[in-house]
Amino acid sequence: MTDNRADIPAKYKWDLSAIYADMAAFDADFARTKELIADFPKHQKTMCQSPEGLYDMFCDSERLSRLISKLYEYASLHSDVDTSDNTYLALRGKVLRLDEDLAAAAFFVDPCLMKLKEKTLTEWYESYPKLKEFRRAITLARRYRPHTLSDECEKLLANLQGALNSHDDIRSVFANADLLFGKIKGEDGKELRLTDTTYVPLLMSTDRRVRRAAFTKLYETYDRYGNTFAALLNGFVKERVTVARVRKFSNSLEASVFHDEVTPVIYNNLIDTVERNLRPLFDYYALKKRALGLPALHLYDIYTPLITSCDRKYGYEEAVEIVLDAVKVYGSEYRDTLADGLKSKGWADVYPNKGKRGGAYSAGSYDTQPYILLNYTNTLDDVSTLAHEAGHSMHSWYSAKANTPQESRYTIFVAEVASTVNELILFHKLLRESDSDEEKLYILNQLMETYKGTLYRQTMFASFEKEMHALCEAGETLTKDLLSKRYYELVKRYFGKDVVCDKQIAYEWMRIPHFYYNFYVYKYATCISAASSIVKKIETQGDAYVQKYLDFLKCGGSRSPLDSLLVADIDLTKPEVIEDAIADFAATVEQFRALYEKLHP
Repeated sequence: MTDNRADIPAKYKWDLSAIYADMAAFDADFARTKELIADFPKHQKTMCQSPEGLYDMFCDSERLSRLISKLYEYASLHSDVDTSDNTYLALRGKVLRLDEDLAAAAFFVDPCLMKLKEKTLTEWYESYPKLKEFRRAITLARRYRPHTLSDECEKLLANLQGALNSHDDIRSVFANADLLFGKIKGEDGKELRLTDTTYVPLLMSTDRRVRRAAFTKLYETYDRYGNTFAALLNGFVKERVTVARVRKFSNSLEASVFHDEVTPVIYNNLIDTVERNLRPLFDYYALKKRALGLPALHLYDIYTPLITSCDRKYGYEEAVEIVLDAVKVYGSEYRDTLADGLKSKGWADVYPNKGKRGGAYSAGSYDTQPYILLNYTNTLDDVSTLAHEAGHSMHSWYSAKANTPQESRYTIFVAEVASTVNELILFHKLLRESDSDEEKLYILNQLMETYKGTLYRQTMFASFEKEMHALCEAGETLTKDLLSKRYYELVKRYFGKDVVCDKQIAYEWMRIPHFYYNFYVYKYATCISAASSIVKKIETQGDAYVQKYLDFLKCGGSRSPLDSLLVADIDLTKPEVIEDAIADFAATVEQFRALYEKLHP
């Protein structure tokens, strides 16, 4: 396929005219949005005076939210297919400023909602039933009442936001712009520069000398700057702990997961269940050691792929049919809607072109189609990526179809469930139907790596993050020595006795930016666990369960994430869901072992 976007056939590109026919239509909505924002402060005097006033405020707020989302998607999607064109980049910036203007204009909304008495709201719901359309939005806002401070204190914290939350930016600039790791000799014997970006690809080298050199060199550098990284992390954790106390949460973990509408029970259940079931992970490393023919498996060996590639190529049209065939299990509405979107409605921007953003994603809003960005190169990984992003898009499609705009937006806590379900459904189907042992080994290897990296590694990070915050809450200062000691102990627990835990790994915490994301990583592990359990139920219970899964997709934001998952019989407060994923991982390891030993006796 050509690198020139203009030469790519239209059927392989987004149809963004479905959002705005031309710039005149965009400009008209932009001007209308500015006017509505300027008019929004009128609600300050009326929103708490009557149910009609409160309803009108929410209607205007939702109207503005939808307009800004639509404007943003148009500008952002255009920008991502040609990042060298500053026109749409500037347009996206203008839309983001609109969003900032709305936030400033609506500063009074949450404080006013907090002051309303519960009795008053109950009476308003009865006397003006239309207000019930926004009942969940009101309830979500008022959840924060016990953690809301006086108006003066809230204003002070708002003004401090620019100064708070800065540690991640400082760490990013230091690690990515200023930190230099030097050079090592590559596979060809020539010197090449080591960076944090090239580090993992170098660990995947078939040359063990290169892997060891990259590992040793990288952590030598982190070791030299460990006190700086520790000071940054200590500052960030102390900030989160302090803000949690000020807002009257028991601890920073509770404060963070409160936003997800869950409790620390979910977080702790994940860690406890995974750490009781580390044996399949140890079996995976034993398999890797044998397959690589190594006398001892070191930490610089663990990224070495067992299967480097799958030689078969998959054209895009073939990939679409493979994915559509896999999702038939959900019924005709799901399959036909996705087929129409991919084949007729311009949902996907398929091929890489000069200036196009890398990677893949699904995007869109209530008033647009779900759009999928791909950089398709005819590999099995690309087929899997299409299935993954189609899962996101169909989740959004069902959420929008089944809900009002204000209740259509699902949270990040469940965002990766539908996409991962699609990946697993696809891989399981290919494994059952493939007549190629090479393809089967590749798929099994991909599944093993997904479970290892998403379920086990992210849970290990979550465990370390929890311990860091607990230490800070107990009055400890997070020094380089303390952090490195605790991290090394954790690594040894997760890798077991059969992997050589090289001492340099004690400094790995310095290169993980997610520790500044405030208890985020556990959601990767809970999502793959929920997805694995859903797939098992689909494959064992059939159509009777499929409808429950579709009902989950339709929940959108109308229920809490945990209540939405319960619609699909997924209860993340219990260990069984995590154990389902672990059992799938263990079965995959055994499948790989049996097939590998058959081909390599």
